[in-house]
Amino acid sequence: MDRTRTPSRPAVAPATPVQGSAALRADARRNRQLVLQAARSAFEEQGLSVPLGEIARRAGVGTGTVYRHFPSKEALFRATVVDRVRLFTDSARELAQADDPGPVFFRYLAAVVRLSVRNKGLCDALEGSFEPSPGVEADFRDALGVLLRRAQQAGAVRRDVGMDDVMALLLGCLSMEQRRGPGLPPGRMTALACDSLRPGRHVTKLPAPVPEGRNETGRCAVCGDPVRSARTGRPARYCGGACRQKAHRERVRARGREG
Repeated sequence: MDRTRTPSRPAVAPATPVQGSAALRADARRNRQLVLQAARSAFEEQGLSVPLGEIARRAGVGTGTVYRHFPSKEALFRATVVDRVRLFTDSARELAQADDPGPVFFRYLAAVVRLSVRNKGLCDALEGSFEPSPGVEADFRDALGVLLRRAQQAGAVRRDVGMDDVMALLLGCLSMEQRRGPGLPPGRMTALACDSLRPGRHVTKLPAPVPEGRNETGRCAVCGDPVRSARTGRPARYCGGACRQKAHRERVRARGREG
């Protein structure tokens, strides 16, 4: 009996689809970029009203491919807005140490308005208080805040202006530029609005914030009827003694519930 052992064949490991997986990942990245590029141009032209199928057509992919990368049109819109806001943030950071902080601040504001007003999607986002993401908006405000503070330190921007004022002014400039008459050149309304930020001898003093509990509406806080100005000069809160007593009883009941 031949006990010679027949040499066993070496085990062959199953082929791993390394190259295939890499190709799939590359295709997925390419498709995602195509979708984002198509979405940017579509949203810029038509805003959030553009159909998702139109974006897929422009990207040269199927609607299912778009959904594989972005669960909804709103998510895709958010991604395109995030990209633009990040560009604004990066630009502000690059200007943070500029030698001429005053002119830089005003040129930056004008550039943000000029680039945004031509982008219907970005206008829709800003005017609709669309928050791209908490971190992205906070980064933009922080970067713009640095430019604002440096411009104020240089004496180019009035000291009583805050970031909320600047953000509101940006939105106002967008609206005015969109509605300017045909005879007005682009940027004119922005320049006029930005002049309100400059210090000067005849600058209108900004009203102080209304303290909590003060009545600046001219209406009774209980019944809503008109109230007369108090002789002390402080705005009256109630139209008469009955409403004043009613408000007092309600405060007492509220303290009792809290206790």
